[in-house]
Amino acid sequence: MNRLLIFALSSFFVICGFAQQTPKPKLVVGIVVDQMRYDYLTRFENKYGNRGFNRLISEGYNCKNHHFNYIPTYTAPGHASIYTGTTPRYHGVISNSWYDKSTKRTVYCAGDQNVLSVGTSTVAGKMSPHRMLSTTFADENRLFTQMQGKTIGISLKDRGAILPAGHTANAAYWFTGGKEGNMVTSSFYMTELPKWVNAFNASKTVENYLTPWDTLYDIEKYSESGTDLNDYEGGFYGKETPTFPYDLKTLSLSNGDFDILRTTPFGNSIVTDFAIAAIKGEKLGSDDVTDVLAISYSSTDYIGHNFGVNSKEIEDTYIRLDKEIERLLDYLDGKIGRGEYTLFLTSDHGAVNVPGYLKSLNIPAGYLKNTDTRQKLNMFMTTTFRSADLIENISNSQVFLNHEKITEMKLDLGEVQEAIVNELITYEHIDKVFTANAMRNTYFDGGIEKILQNGFHQKRSGDVIIVNNPSLISYSTTGSTHGSGYNYDTHVPLIFFGNGIKPGSTYEKTIVSDVAPTISALLNISFPNAATGKPLTDVLGN
Repeated sequence: MNRLLIFALSSFFVICGFAQQTPKPKLVVGIVVDQMRYDYLTRFENKYGNRGFNRLISEGYNCKNHHFNYIPTYTAPGHASIYTGTTPRYHGVISNSWYDKSTKRTVYCAGDQNVLSVGTSTVAGKMSPHRMLSTTFADENRLFTQMQGKTIGISLKDRGAILPAGHTANAAYWFTGGKEGNMVTSSFYMTELPKWVNAFNASKTVENYLTPWDTLYDIEKYSESGTDLNDYEGGFYGKETPTFPYDLKTLSLSNGDFDILRTTPFGNSIVTDFAIAAIKGEKLGSDDVTDVLAISYSSTDYIGHNFGVNSKEIEDTYIRLDKEIERLLDYLDGKIGRGEYTLFLTSDHGAVNVPGYLKSLNIPAGYLKNTDTRQKLNMFMTTTFRSADLIENISNSQVFLNHEKITEMKLDLGEVQEAIVNELITYEHIDKVFTANAMRNTYFDGGIEKILQNGFHQKRSGDVIIVNNPSLISYSTTGSTHGSGYNYDTHVPLIFFGNGIKPGSTYEKTIVSDVAPTISALLNISFPNAATGKPLTDVLGN
């Protein structure tokens, strides 16, 4: 009778959902591929193998309509938003660099003069996350585990390592080029590099990548991209044309020595090498307390900026990155164990096709002449207010006004803002203009207005916000860039994979703010303290 009762109670608890949940992952791996448009998953699909991107898609959950929901779509706010579960409006990282209204100077998102470089004789290590105002899910995991769960951030870019890892990270490491070619950090995390990092830097790992870069496969089979020789690519100093192959050892002499590796697929290989070394050196995922490894592949961004989104160089880079993803997954399977880790892959922003190329196809596109715009606006300010000094700074498509001067001249701030809006909207290349007052006092529930508001931080953003026409950029006539709220910049991949993830896919719209709450829900920990997103329940297996 007792046995029957026990069996009945057990069955009841299982039916009611009280059965023991799947154990938490030993390791959460976040992968951000810098400047990865969503269509790179589909354009190059036939060139990928079965154990990289395609394995993530077939065994994981693929969010096919994933977007950023704020402007500007740059690297720093992208990484911060993914890991904090909110937008610049709350986490405060409004750009890579921005004009600081209190100090009257431009500040860098991760720059910190109060810390020291560790592992480099340069100022490249004077960095920390102090300008990010909210926690990341990695911070919350550290707090939940009483600081037992480790967090490590890794990238070629300092901001790509620092911001995801958060404020409580054990370490964040990034690459310094020049003559050094080392992975470095900051005294924010430690006073000296661990032995395993010194061993990595002392090895020939980085130097060995100064090798010829040619296409992995026959270039004639790269039918998913444009011609190798065209008018829309930058290239390297010392080489007449931006065409394969590239002798990196020779070209490095006139392209920043080891810095040249950033703009090649081998920069991504360095990151994978270092990530594997970090898993070993820090014993990540070796016990039942969840660790977090934040990886950002940056070479994709450097190459996109240089060669453009339709280049052979980009295609080869993603074919090779597929191999890096495969290598990392194989290592995680062997070291941590299949089903013992959870991984997500996404991007911090997309990129626009080179406007010159678009124009050749009769698609509206072009380049901004910022100097002309500034001169015209200054003339308007002088004519209207008898002073050009009312404008303090123009950057990141924002106008910052001199509030002290406005007060001194006894002008109404709101009226000055509105006058500038009414002037700028007459300029041919500008699509929309909004005041800071509108961003503060009006609730927008959709459209470009809403994503502008999500990117607007009351204490850090400007007085007037400008939206330019689609595919109109402030950039060189070669290569691609990003920053807008248009689909080419907002639509990026998002794939969840591994422990606790239900295989599947969706075309329902998901947004960047949903990533951190989904991982937090998986781990049963608090959401990041300023998170505004929601868990993607269809993704979670339990």
